[in-house]
Amino acid sequence: MFKILIIDDDPTLRVALKRTLQTQGYDVTVASNGEEGIAQAKQIRPALIICDWLMPDLDGLEVCHRIKADPELETTFFMMLTAREADPGEEDSLIVGLNKGADDFLSKPINNKIEELKARVKAGLRLHLLNQKLQALNHDLQTQKQVLQVLNQNLQTQKQILEAELTEAADYVRSLLPSPLTGTVTTEAIYRPCTQLGGDCFDYYWLDDNHLALYLLDVSGHGVGSALLSVSILNVLRSQSLPNTNFHQPSAVLKALNNSFQMSDHGEKYFTIWYGVYNRLKRQIAYTTAGHPPAVLLSRTSTKTLQVKQLGFSGLPIGILPDEDFEEKYSDIEENSTLYIFSDGAYEIQQFDGKIWGNRALIEVLTDCHQTDDSNVYQVLHEIQRATCTDIFEDDLSLLKVYFS
Repeated sequence: MFKILIIDDDPTLRVALKRTLQTQGYDVTVASNGEEGIAQAKQIRPALIICDWLMPDLDGLEVCHRIKADPELETTFFMMLTAREADPGEEDSLIVGLNKGADDFLSKPINNKIEELKARVKAGLRLHLLNQKLQALNHDLQTQKQVLQVLNQNLQTQKQILEAELTEAADYVRSLLPSPLTGTVTTEAIYRPCTQLGGDCFDYYWLDDNHLALYLLDVSGHGVGSALLSVSILNVLRSQSLPNTNFHQPSAVLKALNNSFQMSDHGEKYFTIWYGVYNRLKRQIAYTTAGHPPAVLLSRTSTKTLQVKQLGFSGLPIGILPDEDFEEKYSDIEENSTLYIFSDGAYEIQQFDGKIWGNRALIEVLTDCHQTDDSNVYQVLHEIQRATCTDIFEDDLSLLKVYFS
C-alpha cells in the first residue's frame, strides 16, 4: 500500500484530502505544519507528499528543499498546492522553488478538482516507482560489472520491467495533452516521440472568454529527463504559476520561463517554444518564439488565392542566457484560416542521399494538403512519410493544427 503524507495548516483541507485518498486505498498520514511534516516524512518515508505552498513558520518551498536534500527521500514525488493570488510576489522565490525539486503543482481551490487530484496522485506514484527502479538498475550496473553473465540476465529482466514502466510514464505524459477544441477554434494534433518518452509537449486553453493561449515546445534530448522537464513546464504554464506575468502577453511569458528554467539548473537541458495568444474579438494573434521553427498560417485572400505566411523569427532557446528579452509580433487571422505549429522533427529528416528534407518541403506538403477539403493532421503525417520514404523518425515529431472558422 502506497504511503502518502499531507502537509497543510488548514484542518478542513487536511480532512478532505485524507478521506479522498483513503477511499483510493492509500495509507494517508497528515501533518499540520512544515516541521511536523518533515519529521513524519523521515519516519514513514512516503511515496508521495502533498504540501501547501503558504504555511506559517516553514513554508512549502523550504519543506520541499529539505525533503529533496534527504537521500532517503529524494525519490518521493512532491506535489505543491498553490493559490496564485496568494503566491509570493518576488520572482526569485518561485525560481528557487522550481529548483527545489517540486514535481507537480495543483492550484487551489481543489474542491472542483478532485478527479484531477486523483489522476495526478496516481501518475505521481507511477513516476515514483519508475525513479526507484531506475536507481536500482543503476546500482546493479555499478556493482555487478565483473559478473557478466549474471549482469546480462539481469539486464534482460530489468529491461522488460523498465519498458513496462516507461509505457506507463508515456501514458501519463499523453494524458496531460489537451483534448481537441471544437467551435470557433478547432484543433487537431499529432504527438510522435521517437522513443517511448520524448521532449515535445503542447497545450492550448482559454485564458478568458476571448483569449486562447496555445504553444508547442521541444526540450533538448530524449527520454525520461526531457519528458519530465517538458511536463514540469506544462504544469507551470497550465497553472499559471509564473509570478508577475501577464499570460495574455507572449513575450512576458517567455521572459518568465527563461528566468525560471535556466539550463544550468536543469541538467544542461534547454527548450525551444512557439507561444501565441489568439484574440477572438479582434481576430488577431500575438506570438513570439524562442529558437523554435516558425508556425505556418494558411488563409484565403479576397481573390481566393491561398496565402502562406510564416509566423516566427530567430532567437535563442529558453535557458541559454539569463535576462533575455523576447520580441513579440501580431498577425491578423482571416476567416477559415489554418495555423500549423510543429517541432523541427517534422522536417529535419535525413533522406537516403544524406540530405535533410527541410522546412520548405514541409510547407509544400501543408499547402497541398490544405487544398483538400477533408484534410487532417494524419493526412499530413502520411504525406511526410511518403515524401521522406520513412516510417521511423529519429527525432520527436509534434504537429498542431488550429482552424479558425
